[in-house]
Amino acid sequence: MAAWVSLLDWNGQSSPFSGEAEFVGLSNYQSLLADAGLLRGDFMLSVRNTLYYVLFNVTGVVVLSFVLALAVNSYVLRGRSFFRTVFYFPAITSSVAISVLFLFLFQGSGVVNVVLSWVGIDGPTWFTDPRGVLHIVLGWAGVDAAPGALADTTVGGLSLWNWLSGPSVAMCALIALTIWASSGTFMLFFLVGLQDIPVELEEAAAIDGASAWQRFRHLTLLLMRRSIVLVITLALISSWQVFDQVFILSQGAPAKTTLTPAYISYVRSFGDGQFGVGAAVAFVLFAIIIVLTLVQRWVGRERRA
Repeated sequence: MAAWVSLLDWNGQSSPFSGEAEFVGLSNYQSLLADAGLLRGDFMLSVRNTLYYVLFNVTGVVVLSFVLALAVNSYVLRGRSFFRTVFYFPAITSSVAISVLFLFLFQGSGVVNVVLSWVGIDGPTWFTDPRGVLHIVLGWAGVDAAPGALADTTVGGLSLWNWLSGPSVAMCALIALTIWASSGTFMLFFLVGLQDIPVELEEAAAIDGASAWQRFRHLTLLLMRRSIVLVITLALISSWQVFDQVFILSQGAPAKTTLTPAYISYVRSFGDGQFGVGAAVAFVLFAIIIVLTLVQRWVGRERRA
Protein backbone atom coordinates (compact mmCIF):
# COMPACT_ATOMS: atom_id res chain seq x y z
CA MET A 1 0.00 0.00 0.00
CA ALA A 2 2.82 2.40 0.87
CA ALA A 3 4.52 1.67 -2.46
CA TRP A 4 1.27 2.54 -4.27
CA VAL A 5 0.80 5.68 -2.17
CA SER A 6 4.29 6.89 -3.17
CA LEU A 7 3.00 7.04 -6.77
CA LEU A 8 -0.04 9.16 -5.87
CA ASP A 9 -0.86 12.72 -4.89
CA TRP A 10 -2.81 11.50 -1.85
CA ASN A 11 -3.91 13.60 1.14
CA GLY A 12 -4.88 10.68 3.38
CA GLN A 13 -8.59 11.59 3.41
CA SER A 14 -9.81 8.61 1.37
CA SER A 15 -8.75 5.13 0.41
CA PRO A 16 -5.69 5.19 -1.87
CA PHE A 17 -7.33 2.42 -3.89
CA SER A 18 -10.58 4.30 -4.51
CA GLY A 19 -9.26 6.12 -7.58
CA GLU A 20 -9.92 9.56 -6.07
CA ALA A 21 -6.23 10.34 -5.61
CA GLU A 22 -4.34 11.51 -8.70
CA PHE A 23 -1.76 9.08 -10.06
CA VAL A 24 1.52 10.98 -10.54
CA GLY A 25 3.89 8.07 -11.22
CA LEU A 26 7.48 8.79 -10.24
CA SER A 27 6.84 12.51 -9.83
CA ASN A 28 7.24 12.32 -6.04
CA TYR A 29 10.62 10.63 -6.43
CA GLN A 30 11.66 13.15 -9.08
CA SER A 31 10.81 16.06 -6.79
CA LEU A 32 12.74 14.40 -4.01
CA LEU A 33 15.90 13.49 -5.90
CA ALA A 34 16.13 15.56 -9.09
CA ASP A 35 14.06 18.76 -9.14
CA ALA A 36 15.66 21.78 -7.54
CA GLY A 37 13.43 22.98 -4.75
CA LEU A 38 12.72 22.97 -1.04
CA LEU A 39 11.94 19.25 -0.87
CA ARG A 40 15.21 18.12 -2.46
CA GLY A 41 17.16 20.68 -0.46
CA ASP A 42 15.66 19.47 2.81
CA PHE A 43 16.17 15.83 1.87
CA MET A 44 19.84 16.34 0.97
CA LEU A 45 20.35 18.22 4.22
CA SER A 46 18.77 15.33 6.09
CA VAL A 47 21.03 12.84 4.29
CA ARG A 48 24.10 14.90 5.18
CA ASN A 49 22.99 15.16 8.81
CA THR A 50 22.27 11.44 9.02
CA LEU A 51 25.58 10.46 7.44
CA TYR A 52 27.42 12.23 10.24
CA TYR A 53 24.99 10.84 12.77
CA VAL A 54 25.54 7.29 11.51
CA LEU A 55 29.32 7.68 11.41
CA PHE A 56 29.71 8.89 14.98
CA ASN A 57 26.77 7.05 16.53
CA VAL A 58 27.66 3.63 15.14
CA THR A 59 31.33 4.05 16.03
CA GLY A 60 30.55 5.32 19.52
CA VAL A 61 27.90 2.74 20.37
CA VAL A 62 30.00 -0.20 19.11
CA VAL A 63 33.07 0.89 21.07
CA LEU A 64 31.15 1.74 24.26
CA SER A 65 28.99 -1.39 24.25
CA PHE A 66 32.04 -3.58 23.63
CA VAL A 67 33.92 -1.96 26.51
CA LEU A 68 30.90 -2.42 28.80
CA ALA A 69 30.63 -6.07 27.78
CA LEU A 70 34.31 -6.64 28.53
CA ALA A 71 33.86 -4.99 31.92
CA VAL A 72 30.83 -7.00 33.04
CA ASN A 73 32.37 -10.21 31.67
CA SER A 74 35.53 -9.74 33.72
CA TYR A 75 35.91 -12.04 36.72
CA VAL A 76 37.77 -9.26 38.52
CA LEU A 77 34.68 -7.03 38.66
CA ARG A 78 32.52 -7.55 41.71
CA GLY A 79 28.76 -7.17 41.48
CA ARG A 80 28.68 -7.96 37.77
CA SER A 81 24.94 -8.65 37.79
CA PHE A 82 24.33 -5.21 39.30
CA PHE A 83 26.39 -3.45 36.65
CA ARG A 84 24.75 -5.43 33.85
CA THR A 85 21.39 -4.17 35.07
CA VAL A 86 22.65 -0.59 35.42
CA PHE A 87 24.18 -0.52 31.94
CA TYR A 88 21.08 -2.07 30.38
CA PHE A 89 18.60 0.16 32.22
CA PRO A 90 18.55 2.99 29.58
CA ALA A 91 17.43 0.46 26.97
CA ILE A 92 14.18 -0.24 28.84
CA THR A 93 13.53 3.39 29.73
CA SER A 94 11.13 5.43 27.61
CA SER A 95 12.94 7.31 24.85
CA VAL A 96 10.66 10.26 25.62
CA ALA A 97 11.84 10.36 29.24
CA ILE A 98 15.48 10.06 28.21
CA SER A 99 15.13 12.80 25.59
CA VAL A 100 13.51 15.18 28.08
CA LEU A 101 16.28 14.41 30.57
CA PHE A 102 18.98 15.23 28.00
CA LEU A 103 17.11 18.39 27.04
CA PHE A 104 17.56 19.63 30.61
CA LEU A 105 21.16 18.40 30.83
CA PHE A 106 22.20 20.24 27.66
CA GLN A 107 20.43 23.54 28.32
CA GLY A 108 22.54 26.67 28.24
CA SER A 109 22.61 26.66 32.04
CA GLY A 110 22.31 22.88 32.33
CA VAL A 111 24.51 20.38 34.10
CA VAL A 112 26.81 19.78 31.12
CA ASN A 113 27.74 23.45 30.74
CA VAL A 114 28.13 23.84 34.51
CA VAL A 115 30.62 20.96 34.56
CA LEU A 116 32.47 22.44 31.57
CA SER A 117 32.69 25.78 33.38
CA TRP A 118 34.60 24.07 36.20
CA VAL A 119 37.50 23.54 33.77
CA GLY A 120 37.23 27.00 32.22
CA ILE A 121 35.18 26.06 29.15
CA ASP A 122 32.27 28.26 28.17
CA GLY A 123 29.80 25.65 26.94
CA PRO A 124 27.70 26.25 23.82
CA THR A 125 23.95 26.59 23.57
CA TRP A 126 23.65 22.99 22.49
CA PHE A 127 20.25 22.75 20.88
CA THR A 128 20.33 26.22 19.29
CA ASP A 129 23.84 26.18 17.77
CA PRO A 130 23.70 25.21 14.06
CA ARG A 131 27.46 25.39 13.43
CA GLY A 132 29.21 22.28 12.19
CA VAL A 133 32.05 21.13 14.42
CA LEU A 134 34.48 20.97 11.47
CA HIS A 135 33.65 24.56 10.55
CA ILE A 136 34.20 25.55 14.18
CA VAL A 137 37.62 23.89 14.24
CA LEU A 138 38.58 25.53 10.93
CA GLY A 139 37.42 28.86 12.35
CA TRP A 140 39.90 28.43 15.19
CA ALA A 141 42.58 27.98 12.52
CA GLY A 142 41.50 31.20 10.80
CA VAL A 143 39.44 29.65 7.99
CA ASP A 144 36.15 31.52 8.35
CA ALA A 145 34.96 31.39 4.73
CA ALA A 146 34.56 28.52 2.32
CA PRO A 147 37.43 28.00 -0.16
CA GLY A 148 36.37 28.65 -3.73
CA ALA A 149 36.52 25.03 -4.89
CA LEU A 150 34.38 23.80 -1.99
CA ALA A 151 31.88 26.66 -2.28
CA ASP A 152 31.42 26.38 -6.06
CA THR A 153 31.14 22.59 -6.31
CA THR A 154 27.70 21.24 -5.48
CA VAL A 155 26.41 17.70 -4.90
CA GLY A 156 22.65 17.23 -4.68
CA GLY A 157 22.13 20.97 -4.47
CA LEU A 158 24.51 21.40 -1.51
CA SER A 159 28.02 22.78 -1.77
CA LEU A 160 30.93 20.60 -0.73
CA TRP A 161 31.56 23.14 2.04
CA ASN A 162 28.15 22.28 3.50
CA TRP A 163 28.70 18.55 3.04
CA LEU A 164 31.99 18.81 4.93
CA SER A 165 30.64 20.91 7.81
CA GLY A 166 30.64 18.00 10.25
CA PRO A 167 27.77 17.35 12.63
CA SER A 168 26.28 20.45 14.20
CA VAL A 169 26.65 21.15 17.91
CA ALA A 170 23.00 20.17 18.32
CA MET A 171 23.58 16.90 16.46
CA CYS A 172 26.52 16.12 18.77
CA ALA A 173 24.17 16.30 21.75
CA LEU A 174 21.74 14.01 19.92
CA ILE A 175 24.55 11.55 19.19
CA ALA A 176 25.57 11.53 22.86
CA LEU A 177 21.98 10.73 23.82
CA THR A 178 21.57 7.78 21.47
CA ILE A 179 24.99 6.29 22.27
CA TRP A 180 24.15 6.32 25.97
CA ALA A 181 20.62 5.01 25.47
CA SER A 182 21.41 2.14 23.08
CA SER A 183 24.79 0.88 24.30
CA GLY A 184 23.18 -1.34 26.94
CA THR A 185 21.26 -3.34 24.35
CA PHE A 186 24.29 -3.97 22.16
CA MET A 187 26.32 -4.78 25.27
CA LEU A 188 24.17 -7.91 25.63
CA PHE A 189 25.02 -9.04 22.09
CA PHE A 190 28.72 -8.69 22.83
CA LEU A 191 28.33 -10.33 26.22
CA VAL A 192 26.79 -13.43 24.66
CA GLY A 193 29.69 -13.62 22.21
CA LEU A 194 32.30 -13.20 24.94
CA GLN A 195 30.73 -15.91 27.07
CA ASP A 196 30.84 -18.30 24.09
CA ILE A 197 34.64 -18.05 23.91
CA PRO A 198 36.07 -21.19 25.56
CA VAL A 199 38.05 -20.37 28.68
CA GLU A 200 40.54 -23.10 27.69
CA LEU A 201 41.65 -21.07 24.67
CA GLU A 202 42.49 -18.03 26.77
CA GLU A 203 44.28 -20.17 29.34
CA ALA A 204 46.29 -21.90 26.62
CA ALA A 205 47.27 -18.55 25.10
CA ALA A 206 48.33 -17.26 28.52
CA ILE A 207 50.43 -20.38 29.15
CA ASP A 208 52.12 -19.86 25.77
CA GLY A 209 53.20 -16.42 26.96
CA ALA A 210 50.67 -14.20 25.18
CA SER A 211 50.11 -10.88 26.93
CA ALA A 212 46.64 -9.58 27.79
CA TRP A 213 46.72 -7.28 24.74
CA GLN A 214 47.86 -10.10 22.45
CA ARG A 215 45.09 -12.36 23.71
CA PHE A 216 42.55 -9.59 23.16
CA ARG A 217 43.79 -8.72 19.68
CA HIS A 218 44.47 -12.17 18.23
CA LEU A 219 41.92 -14.26 20.12
CA THR A 220 39.00 -12.24 21.49
CA LEU A 221 38.56 -9.91 18.52
CA LEU A 222 38.93 -12.77 16.06
CA LEU A 223 36.30 -14.92 17.76
CA MET A 224 34.00 -11.91 18.23
CA ARG A 225 33.95 -11.08 14.53
CA ARG A 226 30.39 -12.25 13.92
CA SER A 227 29.07 -10.41 16.96
CA ILE A 228 30.82 -7.22 15.86
CA VAL A 229 29.37 -7.48 12.35
CA LEU A 230 25.89 -8.09 13.77
CA VAL A 231 26.07 -5.10 16.13
CA ILE A 232 27.39 -2.80 13.41
CA THR A 233 24.57 -3.91 11.09
CA LEU A 234 21.84 -3.35 13.67
CA ALA A 235 23.32 -0.01 14.78
CA LEU A 236 23.59 1.13 11.16
CA ILE A 237 19.93 0.33 10.47
CA SER A 238 18.63 1.97 13.65
CA SER A 239 20.76 5.08 13.06
CA TRP A 240 19.22 5.75 9.66
CA GLN A 241 15.76 5.34 11.18
CA VAL A 242 16.25 7.88 14.01
CA PHE A 243 13.05 9.84 14.61
CA ASP A 244 11.70 10.06 18.16
CA GLN A 245 14.71 11.86 19.64
CA VAL A 246 14.64 14.41 16.81
CA PHE A 247 10.90 14.91 17.22
CA ILE A 248 11.18 15.54 20.97
CA LEU A 249 14.44 17.49 21.17
CA SER A 250 14.71 19.68 18.10
CA GLN A 251 12.19 18.91 15.31
CA GLY A 252 15.02 19.48 12.85
CA ALA A 253 16.25 22.73 14.39
CA PRO A 254 18.51 24.67 14.55
CA ALA A 255 18.67 25.64 10.87
CA LYS A 256 17.65 22.09 9.87
CA THR A 257 20.95 20.64 11.13
CA THR A 258 19.17 17.81 12.98
CA LEU A 259 16.71 17.09 10.17
CA THR A 260 16.52 13.40 9.25
CA PRO A 261 14.75 11.50 6.42
CA ALA A 262 12.38 9.79 8.87
CA TYR A 263 11.35 13.15 10.32
CA ILE A 264 10.81 14.60 6.82
CA SER A 265 8.60 11.63 5.96
CA TYR A 266 6.51 12.26 9.08
CA VAL A 267 6.18 16.02 8.58
CA ARG A 268 5.32 15.76 4.88
CA SER A 269 2.72 13.07 5.57
CA PHE A 270 1.00 14.05 8.79
CA GLY A 271 1.92 17.73 8.87
CA ASP A 272 1.44 18.78 5.25
CA GLY A 273 -0.97 16.04 4.14
CA GLN A 274 1.41 14.97 1.34
CA PHE A 275 1.34 11.25 2.01
CA GLY A 276 2.68 10.41 -1.44
CA VAL A 277 5.81 12.46 -0.82
CA GLY A 278 6.15 11.02 2.67
CA ALA A 279 5.93 7.47 1.34
CA ALA A 280 8.49 8.27 -1.37
CA VAL A 281 10.90 9.54 1.29
CA ALA A 282 10.35 6.35 3.28
CA PHE A 283 11.11 4.13 0.29
CA VAL A 284 14.25 6.07 -0.62
CA LEU A 285 15.36 5.72 2.99
CA PHE A 286 14.60 1.99 2.78
CA ALA A 287 16.77 1.71 -0.35
CA ILE A 288 19.64 3.58 1.34
CA ILE A 289 19.50 1.27 4.36
CA ILE A 290 19.42 -1.87 2.19
CA VAL A 291 22.38 -0.74 0.06
CA LEU A 292 24.54 0.32 3.01
CA THR A 293 23.68 -2.84 4.93
CA LEU A 294 24.68 -5.03 1.98
CA VAL A 295 27.93 -3.09 1.58
CA GLN A 296 28.68 -3.42 5.29
CA ARG A 297 27.89 -7.14 5.23
CA TRP A 298 30.17 -7.60 2.22
CA VAL A 299 33.02 -5.70 3.85
CA GLY A 300 32.59 -7.62 7.12
CA ARG A 301 32.15 -11.04 5.55
CA GLU A 302 34.32 -13.95 6.60
CA ARG A 303 36.99 -14.61 3.98
CA ARG A 304 38.19 -18.14 3.42
CA ALA A 305 41.82 -18.76 2.67
